[in-house]
Amino acid sequence: MSFERTLVYYGGEGAVPAELIVHFCVDESMSLDIAPTPEAVLAMVNRSSPGCLVLDARSEPLRAAELCRTLKEDPFTALVPVVMLYGEGDRTDFWEGLAAGADEALTDALHLRENWLRLERVLERAARDVNVHPTTRLPGTVQIARDLNIRMRREERFAVCYADLDHFKEFNDRYGYANGDRVILLVSRILRDLVRTLAPGGFVGHIGGDDFIYNVPVKHLEVCCDEILHVFDELIPYQYSEEDRQAGYFLGKDRRGAIHRIPLMTLSIGVVTNHNREFSHTAEISSLAGEMKTYAKTLPGSVYVVDRRQQTSDMKEPGRAMAS
Repeated sequence: MSFERTLVYYGGEGAVPAELIVHFCVDESMSLDIAPTPEAVLAMVNRSSPGCLVLDARSEPLRAAELCRTLKEDPFTALVPVVMLYGEGDRTDFWEGLAAGADEALTDALHLRENWLRLERVLERAARDVNVHPTTRLPGTVQIARDLNIRMRREERFAVCYADLDHFKEFNDRYGYANGDRVILLVSRILRDLVRTLAPGGFVGHIGGDDFIYNVPVKHLEVCCDEILHVFDELIPYQYSEEDRQAGYFLGKDRRGAIHRIPLMTLSIGVVTNHNREFSHTAEISSLAGEMKTYAKTLPGSVYVVDRRQQTSDMKEPGRAMAS
């Protein structure tokens, strides 16, 4: 069972799910699990991560609100979207549910179509939020794959650029995770702003850590990469102390305790395109982009390298490497 395709319902002892909920689950191909007690709700949500929890508050509004509040105060269950279902009565109960942290509230006073659309939007927001990186607010791996699938279906000519920071771990160890997060946010803004400006139709995603992906039309590849590396190299030295910035390095220890000169961070970008080949799956693109990124990291400075290999070629060397 896919937990994302499961809706958990609770309405008190003996409660029967509203027709709206039943028909919605059928139409959306979602499993409908009925929890008989609040304790069962907590157990089901903690055991898995359902796509949605509907708390039917028509008979016991205060109890439903308290259960919602309990779920939203727990960081392990707070991400599960909670929808409260009310009758046509006092709006005070409705407001209490929203104040308890409900992601949405439906009422019998609303048109069936409006309630249905509200449920759809809740699931869409939940899917989007789970796949957004909390630091950068950029789309994650699911959205990256979705963007690539769309481009392949449209038969676009596109470039996939896998960007990775060099010497970020050592920076993080020296300056702390808060400053490390600041660098990650800076890189995300460089990528987002420049891709948006220079490559109409481009996409920027955050794989995690210091790894990013941006997809752009092939015709915008070079200007994007050139400008990204230029801006990165201009700004990154100012993330260091003046002493380290002036020296161009700092002294750090490796795992064996040996002291080394750690250079200032650089950016390595591995690029693959469908200019000379066709891709059938996003996993193939991901593998090749990772290969090119690994090669880029062997070169000095901030660079991007483009895989120019033909579909049937056995060449192992990238066709081009551009240094900033």
